[in-house]
Amino acid sequence: MQELHDAPLAPLTTFRLGGPATRLITATTDAEVVAAVREADDTGTPLLLIGGGSNLVIGDKGFAGTALRIATRGFELDSTALELAAGEVWTDAVARTVEAGLAGVECLAGIPGSAGATPIQNVGAYGQEVSSTITEVIAYDRKTRETVTVANAECAFSYRHSRFKADPERFVVLRVRFALEDAAGLSAPIKYAETARALGVEPGDRVPLAAARETVLKLRSGKGMVLDPEDHDTWSAGSFFTNPILTDEEFAAFHARVEARLGAGVTPPAYAAGNGHTKTSAAWLIDKSGFTKGYGTGPARISTKHTLALTNRGGATTEDLLALAREVVAGVHDAFGITLVNEPVTVGVSL
Repeated sequence: MQELHDAPLAPLTTFRLGGPATRLITATTDAEVVAAVREADDTGTPLLLIGGGSNLVIGDKGFAGTALRIATRGFELDSTALELAAGEVWTDAVARTVEAGLAGVECLAGIPGSAGATPIQNVGAYGQEVSSTITEVIAYDRKTRETVTVANAECAFSYRHSRFKADPERFVVLRVRFALEDAAGLSAPIKYAETARALGVEPGDRVPLAAARETVLKLRSGKGMVLDPEDHDTWSAGSFFTNPILTDEEFAAFHARVEARLGAGVTPPAYAAGNGHTKTSAAWLIDKSGFTKGYGTGPARISTKHTLALTNRGGATTEDLLALAREVVAGVHDAFGITLVNEPVTVGVSL
């Protein structure tokens, strides 16, 4: 277990932002992770967990406490049952499932971060969410001081949310188990319209696994959503804001604001979200509020490829990023009466 003091955290995040941690521990086994967490809890030391760093916004002052980087490894496949260590690189794990001919996560290719973060955020894209394939999450429970197995039904999965995200100080994910599908080399049914169009198929069709994965990677790359050290559009946390979910009454008021601002007959994106709720597009809201691709003049700007990504153009500070985020939130609220919610976790700062 490696230990560093006054350690830079910016290189451990995809934003490449944030100050140092008082202490940085890198754990490579589950036992080391648990030992580090117990030590922090026993001494009352603030603890920051870091996986792939793709969902973190760390303040410029850094973190006064112990940052624990989870770098465990483990990819165990038994027929269609997969177990991943929390520190496994997610996009590499997806590639290996495709190579093994198993369906279920192929449309989640290219998402930066670690396997242990996927159940926390209920990671999803292009018609798939991990909640549909996760069977169990093995976690250390800081309240009971035991390692527990949390079944899918107990994870309280919803859109970009889970039991683990709702109670972030309690659980430390150690391993994630999935049930994949052997569909004779074919993907799960393609659900996302954009993916189906790119593949030249109808929604609900299956395609060769490799074709599904490669198509998603191409779509993500076109939006700057696949990490590339040379491309500042990927120096981001991917989607910075979640898509708003509105009640029927809220959506009606929003629709009225849209027509007042953009003209009668303009219909905003709307997707059924169940129980009298409708989901709309954060990217659409941002764009129609005047924050177009490439918006900004400073070192933090909106991506030139996708309005939902805020980026570090090199030399930005976290405050530069937050100033841009606040401007976008205020602008969208003024235009449409909707308050956007940030998707990344903020450490030592807030919008």
